[in-house]
Amino acid sequence: MNMGKMDRIIRAILGITVVLIAFLAVSGVAQIVLWVIGAILILTAAIGFCPLYAPFHFSTKKQIK
Repeated sequence: MNMGKMDRIIRAILGITVVLIAFLAVSGVAQIVLWVIGAILILTAAIGFCPLYAPFHFSTKKQIK
């Protein structure tokens, strides 16, 4: 797990927003692209892991000292 609580909340809100935009405002290829982006944001928020952070050893999770 490499995502902090705030990172997860922001991703979830953005993901839901993108999915709603895809559902209500666009069609065609743009709709599919927004569905995929929204789903990825929601999934990474739910599991708390971002695969793009891993290769760079980046984490937004607070470290316990």
